[in-house]
Amino acid sequence: MSVDRLKDYQFTSLRKDFISGITVGIVAIPLGMAFAMASGVKPEYGIYTTIIAGLLVSLLGGSRFQIAGPTGAFIPILLAIVLQYGYQDLLIAGLMAGVMLIMMSFLRIGNLVHYIPRSVTIGFTTGIAVIIFSGQISNFFGLSNVEKKEYFHENMLEIFRHFPTLNIYSIITAIIGIITILVIPRLSRKIPVYLAGLMIPTLVAVLFYPNHVETIGTAFGGIPQTLPEFQFPSITLGKISQLFVPALIIASLGAIESLLSAVVADGMTKERHHSNRELFGQGVANIVAPLFGGIPATGAIARTATNIKSGAVSRLSGVIHSVFVLVTLLLFAPYASHIPLAAMAPILMFVAWNMAQVKSFKQILNMKSSDSVVLVTTFALTVFVNLTVAVQVGLLLAILSFIQKKSKLIQVNQGKHDTLDLTAHFNYKTFTVKGPLFFGTAQAFERALTATIQNAPKVIILNMSEVTTIDATGEEKLSSFIKDFTASGGRVLITGLNEEELTLFKKSGLYEHLGSSSFYPDEESAIASVSRLEDESEKVDKILA
Repeated sequence: MSVDRLKDYQFTSLRKDFISGITVGIVAIPLGMAFAMASGVKPEYGIYTTIIAGLLVSLLGGSRFQIAGPTGAFIPILLAIVLQYGYQDLLIAGLMAGVMLIMMSFLRIGNLVHYIPRSVTIGFTTGIAVIIFSGQISNFFGLSNVEKKEYFHENMLEIFRHFPTLNIYSIITAIIGIITILVIPRLSRKIPVYLAGLMIPTLVAVLFYPNHVETIGTAFGGIPQTLPEFQFPSITLGKISQLFVPALIIASLGAIESLLSAVVADGMTKERHHSNRELFGQGVANIVAPLFGGIPATGAIARTATNIKSGAVSRLSGVIHSVFVLVTLLLFAPYASHIPLAAMAPILMFVAWNMAQVKSFKQILNMKSSDSVVLVTTFALTVFVNLTVAVQVGLLLAILSFIQKKSKLIQVNQGKHDTLDLTAHFNYKTFTVKGPLFFGTAQAFERALTATIQNAPKVIILNMSEVTTIDATGEEKLSSFIKDFTASGGRVLITGLNEEELTLFKKSGLYEHLGSSSFYPDEESAIASVSRLEDESEKVDKILA
């Protein structure tokens, strides 16, 4: 909290922060364990991440209300890293991602994350939701000896092969969890739905059919009732090279998720977060968490919203949330070993359903446009290949689609007052260029200008006052056309350039090639100069005659 905020901070504010912190902590505990297990690591690592990342982001982040920790969005990429490289390399990738996030904050590119197309974010978010949901099918049905695979189709085949091993007690436990999650919100909004969805089926399993379902204890050996130990991972240049792309995906995804969460918080509180400070806080959290066995973390939209709805006033609510989770770990960790995996499955399935954004997916799909292609491609690659490829291809397609759309915006319109008297010395044509002249439109500009010129005049006047931008490629195409035209004896006059565009032409050499007498502030001045040249030529002709 700043000094100004501390002046207004009263006991009632502390009470609100305490209540909201405890509430979010209760929500965060089952989610932290569930996300960790779904990512292929032990549940306590999710708890450690919740404690450390939650504390650091609350203290250092760019939003007063942000709650950080493990999130569902990370599950596919973290699981893939664990399956391919192992848990120790996941820690290295998380630490590298933290360094990248800090670099992003220093480079002040926090706002650039918002330029990622909606079709890409909806595509990979919905794909992640499918992976999370399908990943819990084996726990829901209590299937035995199911191995987690890297690819979606492999996991589906694995589930199909082992489906005969289903456990009726696991199914009963999962159904009780589903009913609890659906009913509790209708009874009371004050009851933490995910905690209830975890506790009620666990109590039923313990009381009525103990030892008949797989639990955290039987699968992972329980959760240690101790603080995490500090351990610096063994980092080599080979590891850095090997894990660079996965770490970059973690950092990018973490930046997107945390900033989206901060934007949601802004909308709920009418405040404004600091994007680059938020990335810095997330970076520090992801550097420190792996040193204590924690997995990558980011801002959690659901937990942040819960924090605000519970009445949070300051950053202290996030700190209290972390302390509460720590105290719970120290006091009640042994009891977590009795939690059935089938009780965790409905929680993750509901998280996946809420993440899927089905309505937005259908909306973009129904557009039947290039955005629809980007959406479906990103979604399919996320599900059937991996998130890394999906984001790269999705962004590439989005960029190509953007260029295609922009290429149609460039216009070259012929003027209405041209002189095409072929007996005149300086007959001319005027052209007004409208729109962006950059690498995506340069080819279309060249074609449009060339196609428009028939019975080539001796002078061309290019009115560029309505050009919105010019890049090096656009300048090169324009320069090439001008040099070809002047080489054949013609002359080009350019009007309406701003200072920035004029500077670009001076640096490229086009200004020197044409000469300062070829640039005019407006079209009327250029036409007047052509008229003066025509008059002077006529006088010379009369004298010579």
